[in-house]
Amino acid sequence: MRRFREADGAELAALIGALGDDLSAPQVRQLLRNPWVGEEILRWMAGQDRLVRIYEVRRILVRHPKLPTVLALKLIPGLFWRDLMEVGLDTRVKPVVRRSAQRYLVERLPGLAVGERVTLARRASPEALVHLRSDPHLPVIAALLDNPRLTEAVLIPLIASDSTLPHVLELVAANRRWGVRYGVKQTLAKNPRTPVVVALRLLPVLKKPDQRAIVAAANLSPVVRQRARVLLG
Repeated sequence: MRRFREADGAELAALIGALGDDLSAPQVRQLLRNPWVGEEILRWMAGQDRLVRIYEVRRILVRHPKLPTVLALKLIPGLFWRDLMEVGLDTRVKPVVRRSAQRYLVERLPGLAVGERVTLARRASPEALVHLRSDPHLPVIAALLDNPRLTEAVLIPLIASDSTLPHVLELVAANRRWGVRYGVKQTLAKNPRTPVVVALRLLPVLKKPDQRAIVAAANLSPVVRQRARVLLG
């Protein structure tokens, strides 16, 4: 098995020629770790129906940086959601292949169980998080907030929307990473769906122009607007 991983170009070609259609998935796995593997061998493997019917082979082939783009794109639709996520995150993979994986992953979202979306939200790329941020289940949002790839640009539209549920806004406000950011605080304070007790807690840390904007916001709770007025003196 080690020979598939360590053989040079000539020996590798001989090994493949000797086994041909009898290559197994473990042998393919070792083979694709060999730096001598080039486009010709990858094209041959992707054209072997018996091999590409093996899920592990398809998964490994798609993530190989030397696989021609057209072949990778043909294999992408047959991957499970978890592997689509991994392909989308793999910077060794060509950008067009990563984008294709992201697109198929987003299409699969409605069919995923809540637990699967939680797992996805914890690791997914910003492109997938844009679609996950509107998930109605609180565990998904909690996982999204812990994702190191989440950015303020992705989060702000969620907490600025007047259709976001109050308990989601409360969760964001209490988050140790995001609840301390000024942009998040001011956006939460200006959202009429933010629970009053949360908005009142945020008001004292806002800058005067933001407090004045809250006083002038007719859609906010009178309690919140009056407190902002008091803070302005």
